[in-house]
Amino acid sequence: MAHLDAYNRPISYLRISVTDRCNLRCVYCMPPEGVPWRPHEDILRYEEIETVVRAAAELGISKVRLTGGEPLVRLGLADLVRALARIPGIDDLAITTNGILLARYAEELAQAGLHRVNVSLDTLRPERFRRITRLGRLEDVLAGMEAARQADLDPIKINTVVIRGMNDDEVVDFARQTREAAWNVRFIELMPVGNGGLLDGQWEERAVTAREIRERIEAALGGLEAAKMRAGSGPARYYRLPGARGTLGFITPISEHFCYQCNRLRLTADGQLRPCLLSDAELDLRTPLRQGATVAEIKGLLLEGIAHKPMQHHIGIGDCERPENRVMSEIGG
Repeated sequence: MAHLDAYNRPISYLRISVTDRCNLRCVYCMPPEGVPWRPHEDILRYEEIETVVRAAAELGISKVRLTGGEPLVRLGLADLVRALARIPGIDDLAITTNGILLARYAEELAQAGLHRVNVSLDTLRPERFRRITRLGRLEDVLAGMEAARQADLDPIKINTVVIRGMNDDEVVDFARQTREAAWNVRFIELMPVGNGGLLDGQWEERAVTAREIRERIEAALGGLEAAKMRAGSGPARYYRLPGARGTLGFITPISEHFCYQCNRLRLTADGQLRPCLLSDAELDLRTPLRQGATVAEIKGLLLEGIAHKPMQHHIGIGDCERPENRVMSEIGG
């Protein structure tokens, strides 16, 4: 049974950044030269991550998601998946990826025990994809999605951060994919996390609310019906175009925050426990792990993190408060 925080929210979900490195340089995330990576010795080892997950499982955390940076750039990731899949109590094991390397690893990850993948995809136009990511090819992502489908890593979700003047003119095109290709698309509001991207200082004017996105879709394609996802629904509200096999989800961390139902903790690549994505407060797990902390001792630190989980974040349009000490690539979203 999941442990409750101070606001009676059951904490059942742990997101783990396995690396801060990425094979793309998306313009809203990084400058062209990238950002300084953490030294290799600062990044948690797989056995240290396994210890944290064992402790988390004993506290009732049943869902684990591996993120980055880009998790598939870390060598031997399937070995970690295999180890985590064997931990009693972990019944939902997923990865969020940019999809560039997914065609190479999808089958191996599925065989290791991975259940699902989320793919970050912000445009359907090859030339624009290259401009946004600076290094990527859209066809690699599409091939990765097909490989994940063939490996039964379902349901595959498409995460799309909508940015005014960059890709907001494609929301209707993404919505059509839920009818034509049975995609499960989730539109995510832009968040002001960290520094270094092209949008520093511009996030308020570049943010597009979920309400505006939905209004554009309904004006072009008709009304939406409420829908449910069969696995890993998270904070999104799901809808469906009439007759569509796929779904449309809206994630609203800014315009309609969902802190009241937040069930997650985050572990950064360098071993810091972050109770809230949009707060700089962290608790060091790496040091005690490297001093030989037991699963029981790590459980105590996780309980401390849960106890310090805030009621809500304090970011909104017109509010200048924002987390500054990490870029999103170090936290994993």
